[in-house]
Amino acid sequence: MKAHLENLNWRYATKRFDENKKISAGDLSALKESVRLSASSYGLQPYHVLVIEDEKVKEQLREAAFNQPQLTESSQVFVFASYTEVKEEYIQDYMKNVAETRGVDLADLEGYANMIKGASMTLPQDQQAVWTAKQAYIALGFLLNAAATLKIDACPMEGYNGEEFDKILGLKEKGLTTAVIATVGYRSEEDATQNNKKVRKSTEDLFINI
Repeated sequence: MKAHLENLNWRYATKRFDENKKISAGDLSALKESVRLSASSYGLQPYHVLVIEDEKVKEQLREAAFNQPQLTESSQVFVFASYTEVKEEYIQDYMKNVAETRGVDLADLEGYANMIKGASMTLPQDQQAVWTAKQAYIALGFLLNAAATLKIDACPMEGYNGEEFDKILGLKEKGLTTAVIATVGYRSEEDATQNNKKVRKSTEDLFINI
C-alpha cells in the first residue's frame, strides 16, 4: 500500500508529453486490461473505449480540443465513449456473456435481466446518457490508477468539443458519445507543472465520519 500511495503522489495531470517516447505494447495491453476490469453498475460496462494512435486522427482531435498539445504529443489518446441510451439488445448481449462465462442457463438470468431493464431503460433518455457516462468515468479512474502503477503519465481531459469528437470518430451512428478522454505517455522535461506540489483537501476536511 505504501508503494501504491507513492505512485498516486507521483502522478499528476500531465500537460506536455515527450512525443518521442511511446508506451510499449506490453504496458499498453496492461492499461487496456485494467480498464476492461473496471467496476460498473451490474457489470454492464455501457461504453466502448477507443485507443487513438493514428497521428492524423490525433491532429483532428487536437483541433477539437482547443489545440491542447497533449492530443498529439501523447503516445495514445483513450476516448471513453458511452451509450447514448440503454437498449434491450445491450442487456441481452451482457446476459449471454454472463451465461457463457459462469456456465449457467440464459433462462435462469431472466429475472436479473428484467431488473436491469427496469432500473435503466425506464429512465428518460437524457438520464440514461448521464448514467452511462458515470460508468465511463469509473473506468477512467481504473486507467489513471494503472498508469500510475506503471509510471506512465496521463491527463484526464474534459476540455474538448464533444460534438466534434463524435463526428471525427463516427460515434453517433454507433449509438455512442464521448464521455471523457485521457492522454497517456511520458512527461516532457519542458512540462513545468510536474514540479508543482499536489494540492488536495486534508483528510480532516475531506472525510466526514458519521
